[in-house]
Amino acid sequence: MTDTLFPRDPILRVVPMPSDINSNGHIFGGWVLSQMDIAGGILAGRIADGPVATVAIETMKFIAPILVRDLVSLYATVARRGRTSVAINIEVMAERAGVNHPIPLTSAIFTFVAIDEQARPRPLPPETD
Repeated sequence: MTDTLFPRDPILRVVPMPSDINSNGHIFGGWVLSQMDIAGGILAGRIADGPVATVAIETMKFIAPILVRDLVSLYATVARRGRTSVAINIEVMAERAGVNHPIPLTSAIFTFVAIDEQARPRPLPPETD
């Protein structure tokens, strides 16, 4: 489902709560980092057809503060794929009261490795069309 403000489907949508704010009144960076890890893990797990573990996060820059009650949408796309790992580009946008356009918040590339029952790397399944 898409709407006019967000013309594509997010992999995750969440609203930060007052317990997620720092002393400046903005949302903790660690909160959004954990949401990004969840969103990336959803897509990576689908690609791996099973459990994955986060192994790296590439450059992340906060573009705008996240406020309590923003509707935070996370978008995930495959950046690259290896034998046992997949890199997921995650973009974070906000819908904010009184603003009629999406607000870019941050983005980063998270790399996940597919793991087996012993938490060892395992090959990704073959790509499907």
